[in-house]
Amino acid sequence: MSIIAFIIPTLNEASTIAAVLQPLQSARMAGHVVVVADGGSDDDTVALAEPYADQVINCAAGRALQMNKGAQAEAAGSVDVLLFLHADTQLPEQGVELVCQAFSDPTVRWGWFDACLGSSDWRLGVIARAMSLRARLTRVCTGDQALFVTRQQFEAVGGFPELPLMEDVAISKALRRSARSVVIRQPVITSGRRWESHGVMRTVWLMWKLRLLYFMGASPDHLARIYYPSYPAQAHASRHGPSETQD
Repeated sequence: MSIIAFIIPTLNEASTIAAVLQPLQSARMAGHVVVVADGGSDDDTVALAEPYADQVINCAAGRALQMNKGAQAEAAGSVDVLLFLHADTQLPEQGVELVCQAFSDPTVRWGWFDACLGSSDWRLGVIARAMSLRARLTRVCTGDQALFVTRQQFEAVGGFPELPLMEDVAISKALRRSARSVVIRQPVITSGRRWESHGVMRTVWLMWKLRLLYFMGASPDHLARIYYPSYPAQAHASRHGPSETQD
């Protein structure tokens, strides 16, 4: 059976971190590893995470950098599968077993889960299904879909490009060029809080606009200036980078 290191980047996630980490405790009992990479929280995130993690590391803010540092953490150093989980996203009940099963095929090197947005708003259900379909068709997943990858393949592509935005798109494109992927149909559940607070249609428009500009060759710095009102000062201090629903 594969051993998984769950890498969770955080920044001021005191309200959600325990709910994300508690379901992973049975995985820890089975020998898997949980690493929290905190980007300088000024709330109780670190204190709340420590009882539920094998290691909590502190590093500069920036989701891509935090995930790379988490993958390099001592507790994860000898683990052969990395799973990157956002701090407001939960795996399905059999998520660990499904990932291990996926890697029972020696040709599989990376993959992701279908998406579900935790909301009663029917529009978010449609958006989640569209996200899942698009990821299947393009082999480009969002960060909210809990990307998992062998350490060997992760290191072969150089980890996450340390971009202010679109790091999930960039690593997906690198991985799809070099390795076979798999999609787990049981969805991860991601909070719909940002969609609800910023407006569903407004958020959809912004995400598609950013993706289109990125596809057309716009630099991540240019996209960050659109997304973050005070970029560059805010860009690396916020966890809200848009990969579709990234929080």
